[in-house]
Amino acid sequence: MITRADAGWTVETVRGDDAFRNLRDDWADLYRRCATASPFQSYGWLEGWWHAYARPGCLRLTLIRHDRRLVAAAPLMLRRRGGVRVLVPLGGDLADHTDVLIDDDVAEPAARALTRALLAQPDWQVIDLPESRPGALTGTAFWDAWPGRRYRIASSMCQELTTQTLTAFLASLPGRQRRTARHTLVVLDRSGLDLHEVPADEAGPAVTELLRLHAQQWRGRGINPEHLSPAFAAYLRRAVTTMLGAGQASLVEYRDGDRVLGAHLAFLGHDSLDGYLSGVDPEMRRGMDLTMTMLADAMPRAHRLGLSTVSFLRGEEPYKDRWHPRRTRNQRILLVRPASPAGLGYAAAVRAGRAAVAAAKEHAPWLRTVRDRLHR
Repeated sequence: MITRADAGWTVETVRGDDAFRNLRDDWADLYRRCATASPFQSYGWLEGWWHAYARPGCLRLTLIRHDRRLVAAAPLMLRRRGGVRVLVPLGGDLADHTDVLIDDDVAEPAARALTRALLAQPDWQVIDLPESRPGALTGTAFWDAWPGRRYRIASSMCQELTTQTLTAFLASLPGRQRRTARHTLVVLDRSGLDLHEVPADEAGPAVTELLRLHAQQWRGRGINPEHLSPAFAAYLRRAVTTMLGAGQASLVEYRDGDRVLGAHLAFLGHDSLDGYLSGVDPEMRRGMDLTMTMLADAMPRAHRLGLSTVSFLRGEEPYKDRWHPRRTRNQRILLVRPASPAGLGYAAAVRAGRAAVAAAKEHAPWLRTVRDRLHR
């Protein structure tokens, strides 16, 4: 741990693998005071991920306190990519949104302090934040405070619905889809399935069931292989336990007696309900629209909690398009250390790679078809 103090401002750079052990309360307090923070910056999500995926010696957790109160945090880790030392966010490819945390009340001075603290660490050349959502600090206050070269690159597409009552949502759908959605609700009501909201003390076995159903649902259809790994299961069990206890997640099961036939996990942010992972037994799929089954719980829940959106998170899958969602695009933020040729070279390579991908999508769309077939 490296610690410095200056006129009421204290800086810590924590590198120990147990860095999150004593941070729960301070982190939760800062999270509440950061309006742009997503659930992927919550203590439960980050601590759960780091506990499962930690690489010894890689953590670079920078903490800024003002008058002893935590006012900014950058949960990053060091990676080597092509010989370049890169700071990347905890969460890796599993984080749909990547950002730092900064107290809204002291955003500008805290962003400057965080910038100075990061630049005081000599062992990196560029910061790479791959999924900065619109309005995130990495694209606003933190971006504005950065003294070196900065780049924004188009990243993942996210899709979301405006929260409404379930009645209003159904009424907004086109005629045929509205009839299908109402039919799903009738079938679900007549099925006799019990809807069980999982409490925190049941999260471990419930996540195990969720992952079993998820694997069963996607068998032979191109499941993300990481979702089948022991590390993913360990991360999700730990994170969901903490997040359920903090009111930052909901895990709903559809039960037939003791059998769990379906489950849906959502994260609850400051302004949105984010559908993260679901699984369903083939028996439950008959006669039902699975997305509508999820929305039948998610839409009223978001409305009840005062959340403005229901998000499908990343991805442009056709099943999302059917619900006519609003599209928002994340940005990949690159912050280069001043006077770092290696950092500039890394940024140039990333930008060139993105341009090549965009050109391929425009001029050779068949490549996406080939890619999709290879991943099935």
